[in-house]
Amino acid sequence: IQELLRVMRTIDDRIVHELNTTIPTASFVGKVDPGQTCKELYQSLMDAHTNRERIIKNCISQTSAVVKTLKEEREKAQEDAALLKQLRKEQTKLKLMQSELNVEEVVNDRSWKVLS
Repeated sequence: IQELLRVMRTIDDRIVHELNTTIPTASFVGKVDPGQTCKELYQSLMDAHTNRERIIKNCISQTSAVVKTLKEEREKAQEDAALLKQLRKEQTKLKLMQSELNVEEVVNDRSWKVLS
């Protein structure tokens, strides 16, 4: 999932470049509609943010369900080391996804500041 998010954050990582290539220089003003081009960039950024947030929240929801199930199983079989190992693995994955949500907020804020 982290690799997918990294690829999906390309638009945010390149926002300055995107702005520089989107807004025409004086010689191209008549050939390109800067308002429309900026509107398209804005929409692309909104779509990217929405999709990434949806993916992260979906992963959090699924992982939370797995953790809940494993905890319930763990209560029944407290001596099962493999079960405990799987539970810890899923809890770590859940924390990672929750931290990705925080990273997403920072990335989004940074992009909107540049775009503003």
